[in-house]
Amino acid sequence: MFLKGLQDKFKVKSGLKFLQEEMEKPPMAVNREKGISSIGCIVDVDNFKNAEAFYELIDEFSLRPNAIKIIGYKREYDKNSPYAIQIFSDKDLGWKGVIENGYVLEFLGREYDLLINYYEEDNLMMKLLSVKTPARLKVGFGTLDPKINDLILNTPYKDFKVFKGELKKYLKVLKEL
Repeated sequence: MFLKGLQDKFKVKSGLKFLQEEMEKPPMAVNREKGISSIGCIVDVDNFKNAEAFYELIDEFSLRPNAIKIIGYKREYDKNSPYAIQIFSDKDLGWKGVIENGYVLEFLGREYDLLINYYEEDNLMMKLLSVKTPARLKVGFGTLDPKINDLILNTPYKDFKVFKGELKKYLKVLKEL
């Protein structure tokens, strides 16, 4: 038990070091045309229970039904419990910032026009996934490190309608919609 705790501590330290190195590098260039046709969402489901609300963006932005991919973070979860979206947790942290979860690998296997980082908490797992996800434009909240997001929206975290409205407004300004 003691060795497991020590091993987890070193995995976190290794993940933090990897995250620091990745944030100092220039962002990964994604060569996709202007416009939004695919959206990835990283959601903290411990603090925002209605992760399925992101599917409203399909109608809002006139997207294909499979254009949105949502992955949720939960501190602890039971793999046998049914969740409406795919979930990853702290248990999935491996060495050197690797997230050992099939859902995460599937999420990282796609390129996105827009990545929505819908979390406020400074959390290693969600930040690692945000940094590793190939996306042309990354959007999130001002409480995070500004190096993670390209566009920062200062809206109330619990009010998804306001967030959705502000996102649409700024995407129009950037001529993405």
